[in-house]
Amino acid sequence: MNARRRRVGFRGGWGVWATIIILGAIPLAGFGTPPPSAASAAPGPAVTSSAHPVLGPESSPTAARRIQSTRPVVVASKPFGESYLLAEIFAQLLEARGHAVERRLGLGSTEVAFGALRTGAVDVYPEYTGTGLLAILGQEPSGTRGEVFRRVSREFRERWGVRWLPPLGFENTYAVSVRRETAEELGLATLTDLAREGERLIGGFSPDFLGRDDGLPGLEDAYGLQLRESRSLLQAVKYEALRGGRVDVIDAYSTDGFLARAEVVVLEDDRRFFPPYEAAPLVSRRFFEERPEAVAVLTELANLLDEARMRELNGRVEVEGEPISSVAASALAALGLVPSDHHPADATIGGMDGPVGVLDAAGRPVAVGPSGARAGSLPAYLWDRRDQTLQEIRRHLLLVGISLLAAILVAVPAGLALERVRAGAEGVIRGVGVIQTLPSIALLAFMIPLLGIGVVPAVVALFLYSLFPILRNTYSGVRDADPRAVEAAEALGMTPVQVLREIRLPLAAPVIMAGVRTAAVINVGTATLAAFIGAGGLGDPIVSGLALSDPWMILAGAIPAALLAVVVDVTLGMAERGVAPRGLSGG
Repeated sequence: MNARRRRVGFRGGWGVWATIIILGAIPLAGFGTPPPSAASAAPGPAVTSSAHPVLGPESSPTAARRIQSTRPVVVASKPFGESYLLAEIFAQLLEARGHAVERRLGLGSTEVAFGALRTGAVDVYPEYTGTGLLAILGQEPSGTRGEVFRRVSREFRERWGVRWLPPLGFENTYAVSVRRETAEELGLATLTDLAREGERLIGGFSPDFLGRDDGLPGLEDAYGLQLRESRSLLQAVKYEALRGGRVDVIDAYSTDGFLARAEVVVLEDDRRFFPPYEAAPLVSRRFFEERPEAVAVLTELANLLDEARMRELNGRVEVEGEPISSVAASALAALGLVPSDHHPADATIGGMDGPVGVLDAAGRPVAVGPSGARAGSLPAYLWDRRDQTLQEIRRHLLLVGISLLAAILVAVPAGLALERVRAGAEGVIRGVGVIQTLPSIALLAFMIPLLGIGVVPAVVALFLYSLFPILRNTYSGVRDADPRAVEAAEALGMTPVQVLREIRLPLAAPVIMAGVRTAAVINVGTATLAAFIGAGGLGDPIVSGLALSDPWMILAGAIPAALLAVVVDVTLGMAERGVAPRGLSGG
């Protein structure tokens, strides 16, 4: 009987290790490297805008060799409609001139996007001079459009080597807005009027506006504005909240497509608080120095987009629901930068293949109405994008699988080691548990200065989130193993290492697997936030849908993520029951 116990325990000890490691690697099975987003081609001739000189560095043999690189230009955006659209315009123009492009659309905030640009993780994204002046440089909002552009150009170049290319030709300033009936009832025409009546009103503002000096805090100082309540709302849902009476005042943008069609009144900034917000391509040091021909391509857009045209383009995306790729292509054709019969290459969001916008499986635009309402049914829409969904699931499984396997390889041995030195074990485990209290998006943003954007920082963040449940369960399971079995093993003369390997670890296997199971399910959900730092996965359609007020696109990511979490939980639940040692389960 004792010999039987030892034989079963020995197989169980090594079997636990093998089973746990294999299960951690399961999400990686079948994962392959996605194909490149665009085929490399020789750069075509660049056309220089007549309004602005090309800002690329002087040509040299070294620079000429460098630009032959086939590394794609990484184009990024922030998570709102106009930024998506401008980034897509940049990308399609570069592709039309023969440059391969990788899109990283929907980065979580100004801080995330600029951090990625500064570290070279992305090459270009659309930015606004006023945002650069206040949110990034932290300087006072003063000066004309030209003065502000020159100031941010000089400061960004001297501090980081980052370059502002010539402005696109329009300004998109904040447009604090109220319902027309509210303006008429309270006599609101200016921000001074709003400050007078503010204590009666509820504000709905974007997260950026709530925290930036050129947002609500600055308005409170400049106008003495005090609202009854301020709520954080995504840009895409603010108009709906205003129309529905859930908020009374919002921070719109002067080029919003909704402005011309919604019953709202834009309040005059009578104290000239907001600085100029000229839109321009912002490019990284490496891109500016190594890719002068690509820089020249982007300068072709200088002064070609006015506010009226931009408002019309935004309206087609935000109100009429046209695919971003189609709107960008038609805009470039209307500006004379590409032929009218030009067809853009399939785009990628966050490094995953698939069209930007709303297309069916054959590449045809899907009928979309205001606020993302579509003709047809949700199941038909999900079926039409099934190939893209499968690619997003593959990327999602990559993020979850690598991070979970790494956490198993670290946390299980650490838990076993802590069981041998129990005095400080709880303090170490609680210290690791502090990571769980950090907001996911904050931890992901913190990774950007260290690791850039994409898969690597997302995997590291998910790895950190996975450690605690596996470490806690490993330590507790081994420590609390059946004392009768442990005493019997010790009575037989087994060494402490043998007891750990052949008795404690097999008995603890179901508890350890429960920790792995918990970590895996947490990772599946948390990995959707990785889209905010360009890591791809099922978070991509969720982030894009939130930015474009598109509920079906949101569900295209949320439904598969929920089903994936259920599948992972069920699979690991079966494994948890399967690793329970048969010969050591009782007294």
